[in-house]
Amino acid sequence: MSRLTAIDPKQATGKAKELLDGVQAKIGMTPNLMKGMANSPAALKAYLDFSGALAGGELDPALREQIALTVGAANQCEYCVSAHTAIGKGAGLSNDELVNARNAISGDPKAKAALTFARVVVDAKGNVTNGDLQTLKAAGYSEGEVVEIVAHVGLNIFTNYFNHVAQTEVDFPKVALAAAR
Repeated sequence: MSRLTAIDPKQATGKAKELLDGVQAKIGMTPNLMKGMANSPAALKAYLDFSGALAGGELDPALREQIALTVGAANQCEYCVSAHTAIGKGAGLSNDELVNARNAISGDPKAKAALTFARVVVDAKGNVTNGDLQTLKAAGYSEGEVVEIVAHVGLNIFTNYFNHVAQTEVDFPKVALAAAR
Protein backbone atom coordinates (compact mmCIF):
# COMPACT_ATOMS: atom_id res chain seq x y z
CA MET A 1 0.00 0.00 0.00
CA SER A 2 1.29 3.40 -0.97
CA ARG A 3 2.46 5.71 1.82
CA LEU A 4 1.38 8.80 -0.15
CA THR A 5 -2.13 9.36 -1.42
CA ALA A 6 -2.62 8.54 -5.08
CA ILE A 7 -4.66 11.45 -6.39
CA ASP A 8 -7.71 10.15 -8.28
CA PRO A 9 -7.83 12.08 -11.55
CA LYS A 10 -11.64 12.21 -11.27
CA GLN A 11 -11.36 13.94 -7.89
CA ALA A 12 -8.37 16.14 -8.74
CA THR A 13 -8.74 19.88 -9.09
CA GLY A 14 -6.74 22.76 -10.50
CA LYS A 15 -3.26 22.16 -11.88
CA ALA A 16 -3.19 18.53 -10.65
CA LYS A 17 -6.34 17.76 -12.65
CA GLU A 18 -4.97 19.51 -15.73
CA LEU A 19 -1.72 17.53 -15.57
CA LEU A 20 -3.35 14.17 -14.83
CA ASP A 21 -5.91 14.69 -17.61
CA GLY A 22 -3.02 15.45 -19.97
CA VAL A 23 -1.25 12.22 -19.01
CA GLN A 24 -4.45 10.22 -19.53
CA ALA A 25 -5.02 11.82 -22.94
CA LYS A 26 -1.43 11.22 -24.05
CA ILE A 27 -0.82 7.64 -22.92
CA GLY A 28 -4.31 6.28 -22.30
CA MET A 29 -3.77 5.65 -18.58
CA THR A 30 -2.66 7.50 -15.48
CA PRO A 31 0.15 5.55 -13.80
CA ASN A 32 0.20 5.44 -10.00
CA LEU A 33 3.61 7.17 -10.08
CA MET A 34 1.99 10.27 -11.53
CA LYS A 35 -1.06 10.03 -9.27
CA GLY A 36 1.31 10.13 -6.29
CA MET A 37 3.37 12.97 -7.73
CA ALA A 38 0.13 14.93 -8.23
CA ASN A 39 0.22 15.72 -4.51
CA SER A 40 2.64 18.39 -5.71
CA PRO A 41 1.57 19.67 -9.12
CA ALA A 42 4.92 21.47 -9.31
CA ALA A 43 6.81 18.17 -8.91
CA LEU A 44 4.55 16.37 -11.38
CA LYS A 45 4.96 19.17 -13.91
CA ALA A 46 8.73 19.14 -13.44
CA TYR A 47 8.80 15.38 -14.02
CA LEU A 48 6.59 15.60 -17.11
CA ASP A 49 8.54 18.53 -18.55
CA PHE A 50 11.92 16.86 -17.91
CA SER A 51 10.74 13.57 -19.37
CA GLY A 52 9.17 15.29 -22.36
CA ALA A 53 12.25 17.34 -23.09
CA LEU A 54 14.50 14.27 -22.99
CA ALA A 55 12.11 12.38 -25.30
CA GLY A 56 13.01 14.98 -27.93
CA GLY A 57 16.73 14.42 -27.48
CA GLU A 58 19.28 12.44 -29.46
CA LEU A 59 18.97 9.10 -27.64
CA ASP A 60 16.50 6.69 -29.21
CA PRO A 61 13.51 5.35 -27.24
CA ALA A 62 14.96 1.84 -26.85
CA LEU A 63 18.20 3.13 -25.32
CA ARG A 64 16.27 5.49 -23.04
CA GLU A 65 14.28 2.50 -21.73
CA GLN A 66 17.43 0.42 -21.32
CA ILE A 67 18.99 3.22 -19.27
CA ALA A 68 15.83 3.41 -17.14
CA LEU A 69 16.05 -0.34 -16.52
CA THR A 70 19.75 -0.15 -15.62
CA VAL A 71 19.11 2.67 -13.15
CA GLY A 72 15.91 1.13 -11.75
CA ALA A 73 17.62 -2.20 -11.11
CA ALA A 74 20.66 -0.49 -9.57
CA ASN A 75 18.33 1.33 -7.18
CA GLN A 76 16.13 -1.74 -6.61
CA CYS A 77 12.97 0.08 -7.72
CA GLU A 78 10.33 -2.54 -8.45
CA TYR A 79 7.87 0.04 -9.77
CA CYS A 80 10.34 1.47 -12.32
CA VAL A 81 11.72 -1.90 -13.40
CA SER A 82 8.15 -3.10 -13.95
CA ALA A 83 7.04 0.07 -15.75
CA HIS A 84 10.09 0.30 -18.00
CA THR A 85 9.92 -3.39 -18.85
CA ALA A 86 6.40 -2.80 -20.18
CA ILE A 87 7.36 0.47 -21.89
CA GLY A 88 10.54 -1.10 -23.27
CA LYS A 89 8.50 -3.82 -24.96
CA GLY A 90 6.57 -1.04 -26.66
CA ALA A 91 9.90 0.48 -27.75
CA GLY A 92 10.78 -2.76 -29.51
CA LEU A 93 13.11 -4.35 -26.96
CA SER A 94 13.09 -8.15 -26.75
CA ASN A 95 12.67 -10.00 -23.47
CA ASP A 96 16.42 -10.77 -23.47
CA GLU A 97 17.28 -7.11 -24.08
CA LEU A 98 14.97 -6.06 -21.23
CA VAL A 99 16.52 -8.52 -18.77
CA ASN A 100 20.06 -7.69 -19.90
CA ALA A 101 19.48 -3.94 -19.54
CA ARG A 102 18.74 -4.46 -15.84
CA ASN A 103 22.33 -5.62 -15.57
CA ALA A 104 23.81 -2.93 -17.86
CA ILE A 105 24.33 -5.52 -20.60
CA SER A 106 23.60 -5.20 -24.31
CA GLY A 107 24.64 -7.17 -27.38
CA ASP A 108 25.21 -3.82 -29.10
CA PRO A 109 28.64 -2.52 -28.02
CA LYS A 110 27.57 1.14 -28.26
CA ALA A 111 24.44 0.58 -26.14
CA LYS A 112 26.46 -1.49 -23.66
CA ALA A 113 28.88 1.43 -23.25
CA ALA A 114 25.95 3.75 -22.44
CA LEU A 115 24.45 1.29 -19.95
CA THR A 116 27.79 0.65 -18.28
CA PHE A 117 28.34 4.39 -17.97
CA ALA A 118 24.83 4.91 -16.56
CA ARG A 119 25.48 2.24 -13.95
CA VAL A 120 28.82 3.83 -13.02
CA VAL A 121 27.11 7.22 -12.68
CA VAL A 122 24.63 5.66 -10.23
CA ASP A 123 27.19 3.66 -8.28
CA ALA A 124 29.73 6.50 -8.11
CA LYS A 125 27.05 9.10 -7.37
CA GLY A 126 28.17 10.99 -10.45
CA ASN A 127 31.86 10.91 -9.60
CA VAL A 128 32.97 9.14 -12.77
CA THR A 129 36.59 8.93 -13.79
CA ASN A 130 38.21 10.44 -16.88
CA GLY A 131 38.54 6.87 -18.12
CA ASP A 132 34.79 6.23 -17.71
CA LEU A 133 34.02 9.30 -19.79
CA GLN A 134 36.67 8.51 -22.41
CA THR A 135 35.33 4.95 -22.79
CA LEU A 136 31.85 6.32 -23.46
CA LYS A 137 33.15 8.85 -26.00
CA ALA A 138 35.28 6.15 -27.68
CA ALA A 139 32.10 4.10 -28.15
CA GLY A 140 30.81 6.91 -30.35
CA TYR A 141 28.85 9.18 -28.02
CA SER A 142 28.96 12.93 -28.52
CA GLU A 143 29.22 15.27 -25.56
CA GLY A 144 25.54 16.12 -26.06
CA GLU A 145 24.65 12.44 -25.80
CA VAL A 146 26.81 12.13 -22.67
CA VAL A 147 24.79 14.97 -21.13
CA GLU A 148 21.55 13.22 -22.10
CA ILE A 149 22.68 9.93 -20.55
CA VAL A 150 23.43 11.75 -17.30
CA ALA A 151 20.05 13.51 -17.53
CA HIS A 152 18.25 10.18 -17.98
CA VAL A 153 20.09 8.78 -14.97
CA GLY A 154 19.00 11.81 -12.92
CA LEU A 155 15.38 11.59 -14.08
CA ASN A 156 15.25 7.90 -13.23
CA ILE A 157 16.89 8.38 -9.85
CA PHE A 158 14.13 10.89 -9.08
CA THR A 159 11.39 8.39 -9.95
CA ASN A 160 13.21 5.55 -8.17
CA TYR A 161 13.56 7.56 -4.97
CA PHE A 162 10.02 8.90 -5.21
CA ASN A 163 8.70 5.35 -5.48
CA HIS A 164 10.81 4.21 -2.53
CA VAL A 165 9.47 7.03 -0.36
CA ALA A 166 5.87 6.64 -1.53
CA GLN A 167 5.95 2.84 -1.83
CA THR A 168 3.96 3.33 -5.02
CA GLU A 169 1.70 0.42 -5.86
CA VAL A 170 2.88 -1.21 -9.09
CA ASP A 171 0.23 -0.85 -11.80
CA PHE A 172 2.20 -2.49 -14.61
CA PRO A 173 2.89 -6.22 -14.99
CA LYS A 174 5.10 -6.78 -11.96
CA VAL A 175 8.74 -7.73 -12.49
CA ALA A 176 10.38 -9.30 -9.47
CA LEU A 177 13.56 -7.53 -8.44
CA ALA A 178 15.29 -10.87 -7.93
CA ALA A 179 14.99 -11.26 -11.71
CA ALA A 180 16.30 -7.74 -12.12
CA ARG A 181 19.73 -8.47 -10.68
